[in-house]
Amino acid sequence: MNPATHVTINPYFKCNEGKLAEFKALLPQFVEKTATEPACHYYGFTISGDVIFCREGYEGAEGLLAHLGNVGPLLEQGLAISELIRLEVHGPEAELAKLREPLADLNPDWFVHECSVEK
Repeated sequence: MNPATHVTINPYFKCNEGKLAEFKALLPQFVEKTATEPACHYYGFTISGDVIFCREGYEGAEGLLAHLGNVGPLLEQGLAISELIRLEVHGPEAELAKLREPLADLNPDWFVHECSVEK
């Protein structure tokens, strides 16, 4: 991963009452579609109670936007049975600048990369 272009998007979905199993059934479909994306560095889900978190990282803003286009219909299904309670986007400012307008409707919290260790 290149810290100069690596971006992450971190959505937290709170499932509607009684809909956790239905949302969990979508997760393998998300993973299958995302596995085809060349700009995806990692992608996976964790669950705490009725909150589903997706940890995902991409090579640049373009990779993140391509992902959203790829999983769009599945995302719509997930949002029909949950609420997006938090959305974070992390990365270098040059990449975040490319995402601010396309993601504005989602009202994410923006985190600008300062420093890191990459191995």
